Amino acid sequence: MDTSKRLKKSPIATALCPPLLLPMRLDELQPGMENERAGVVRDTMLQNHLILKPELGQSRPRCTWLPGSDFMYGLTLRGADGGVPEAIGHWNSVKCINKAPKQLPRDFIAMNRGAVLAGLVTTKEHALYRQTHDIRCPEDDERHFKRDPPRLPDAMSYGRPPRPSTPIVDVLQHKYKELWMEEQRAATQARHETKQKIRKRGKIYETYSTLLKKSRQPVKLDPLWHLPRFEKVGRRLDTFPNQGAREKAFKAHQSEAGVRCGIFAQGIYTSS
Repeated sequence: MDTSKRLKKSPIATALCPPLLLPMRLDELQPGMENERAGVVRDTMLQNHLILKPELGQSRPRCTWLPGSDFMYGLTLRGADGGVPEAIGHWNSVKCINKAPKQLPRDFIAMNRGAVLAGLVTTKEHALYRQTHDIRCPEDDERHFKRDPPRLPDAMSYGRPPRPSTPIVDVLQHKYKELWMEEQRAATQARHETKQKIRKRGKIYETYSTLLKKSRQPVKLDPLWHLPRFEKVGRRLDTFPNQGAREKAFKAHQSEAGVRCGIFAQGIYTSS
């Protein structure tokens, strides 16, 4: 076998630097594709990702123009420090910057106290006094933290102490549930005893509403009004020989009212 065949082929230039990635064109469309259109079709339709459809079994085509592999993405940072030659040639030392002395804040409490002792009352007099008596806060003022913080012990821990861990045995045995149930039973028993004490305490006084619920006052029915000239007029027709016969007839009528027809139970007998 030739050794040249065993050697791998060297990559060609197009593989090292692939061409530009362009969006799909109209001449690439074939019948049956998802992006096939009927009517007027423009190239801009294939560059809109809202209109372009993905082809079956293929990756979604790009709708924008992308440069080739020879294009460098990102921001180019050009060194301004001279690089390695400048670092080897001399020693770059940091220059000391002289800071301006820090001006301390004004002590308004001391100035107000001095103005009051001097007999000044109005705001204008206070302003003139502050212009002539400029008092500054001392550098090591006890009202503020000093420049050097206080020394704290090394074993000191900040924050709140952690909560103790919950025993898993009590969780598996539903111990907290039983404790809650016992508390609820005790609370229910306490409420029941409180109600019993309230019922036994003292005498319950009757009110007008309770008296009305227990007993109803009899209502006196007024007799119907009649003309005075008809009050002493007796009946003209009396079919009963005496009062006993009348009561006997009405009693028989009431006993048969359940089996007779009619509103007043005076009709024929009903048959089932």
